[in-house]
Amino acid sequence: MDAMVFGATGFIGRSLVAELLGRGQRVAAAVRRDTLTPWLTGQGVGTGGLTVVTADITRPLTGLPPARDVYNTAARFAFGLGVDEARAVNVTGALNVLRWAATLPGLRRLVHLSGYRVSGARPDYAGLGAYEASKAEADLAVRAGARELGVPLTVANPSTVIGPGQYIGLASLAEDLWNGRLPVLPGGPDVFLPIVTVGYLARFLAEIPASPEGEDYWVLDEGTPLLPELVAVLAAHMGVRAPGRTVPASLVRRLPRRITGADPETLSFLSADRYPTASARAFAETAGLTMPPVAGALRAWADDLVATRFGAASPWLRPYGFRDRTWVMGETGRPAHVLLHGLPMNADLWAPLAARLPGPILAPDLPGLGRSAPAAQPLPAPGLSGPASAAGSLDAWLADLMEPVRTRPVLVAHSLACGPALRFALAHPGRVERLVLIAPAFLQAPGPRHTRSALAAPLLRRMSAARLAAVLGLPEGPEVASAAADLRRPGVARRVIAAMREALAEREATRSLLSRVDVPVEIIIGSADPLTADPGHPVTEIAGAGHYPQLTHPAEVARRLGAFPGPAGPA
Repeated sequence: MDAMVFGATGFIGRSLVAELLGRGQRVAAAVRRDTLTPWLTGQGVGTGGLTVVTADITRPLTGLPPARDVYNTAARFAFGLGVDEARAVNVTGALNVLRWAATLPGLRRLVHLSGYRVSGARPDYAGLGAYEASKAEADLAVRAGARELGVPLTVANPSTVIGPGQYIGLASLAEDLWNGRLPVLPGGPDVFLPIVTVGYLARFLAEIPASPEGEDYWVLDEGTPLLPELVAVLAAHMGVRAPGRTVPASLVRRLPRRITGADPETLSFLSADRYPTASARAFAETAGLTMPPVAGALRAWADDLVATRFGAASPWLRPYGFRDRTWVMGETGRPAHVLLHGLPMNADLWAPLAARLPGPILAPDLPGLGRSAPAAQPLPAPGLSGPASAAGSLDAWLADLMEPVRTRPVLVAHSLACGPALRFALAHPGRVERLVLIAPAFLQAPGPRHTRSALAAPLLRRMSAARLAAVLGLPEGPEVASAAADLRRPGVARRVIAAMREALAEREATRSLLSRVDVPVEIIIGSADPLTADPGHPVTEIAGAGHYPQLTHPAEVARRLGAFPGPAGPA
């Protein structure tokens, strides 16, 4: 084989395998269980040059195909490990890889992944914790063993590696930031927590075997901003508040973990230290490698973290990400359908229906709801009298969302979103092919979902997914779980209640706009959620459905939407 990769199912290992395969190499991937092949297939990576072998590096290695280059990316990466558990993979496993590599007659290079904070460090298990100390011990042991056995060795010391699928380390801090659990930032204002993207690291590793042996490469982006600024970049992109103060790590160490929420093992990474990157920079220049801009890399990673609920879910629609603090999924330029959700849900509400619709989908979270940050200052809404309102903000937001759209899509709105969708169609009749209103709240009697008490926001925020499903009369599923997760974030439940009250106050004014709209209008309701007024437009009733027919009866709703033509071309 051209290369053998140990730890091939790990976050770094699988990206390295993909990179090597993309270069036409024959790669043997050592795994305990083959989750690699489906991952590569999902990434569109051809596997013709791949051989998957079963291996347990905690035991002596035999019977494996020989390879010219050997990479050890295997590691037990977690905080709170026991010493024996950490050493089994990180120390014993690393030495087993080294000894196996020493038996290969045609070995060109053994590439060992260490760490930017552990290379050359003393393995202090009491002070550092099992993970970091075991990596430090392995670093020293592998170097000594390579000298003794005459193995050509290169050590790569990557910093915090970010990219799709990384949910440990800095990702935990990002999750606390997202969920409003980061009132202060641990560490001082000069903390330097460098990052490197997994794609860049994979390319760097792939180039190493052709370079002279014996080098140490600290692979990190020296342009990474100091930690407070790094967190500010993430916060601004996600539309959440960044902590305004820092707390020295020494103080965090003295406080109980139940108060700080900080894992003691992570605190040693909160340092102002800088690292010897000259050799890595020179090597990258020779190899023609360029790191992606750090701010863009952080934002792209934040999108992946939010899309996957920090590893707890799988996105149902791509591409995805924040656009001006609005969470947007799908095709922003040429959608066939634009889907606007109602309360208290988010765009995930549309997943069962979207899977049955032809053509590209655009599905955002409404401003201030779901994963989106609040919109700008409220403006007067067209057709509504009185002071500035949330409706004005929604209208301005929807106009901005639709600005890049170059087709005339079917605009589909549910419940609360029917109001802004109707006003957009009224103001821009040439921009949409048809308007579909599902369970329009302004045509229905206010129910329990509209008339909660002032205590409803705190109650709503504390609801489990099961309880929320019961209140809404929905089956428990990923769509409700997604909504419940968002409702627990600061401010979202309160904004849901405020939006309900605003919509109630504007019911009559919104209803009066129906007679003025020029585009074709179709209304879809559930038989258990009837209208209280004649809309003057065709109404389709779905038997057995309630307020969320697109979730409970997606096939019936899709059949109705399928009767409509697709986008009519450029608007």
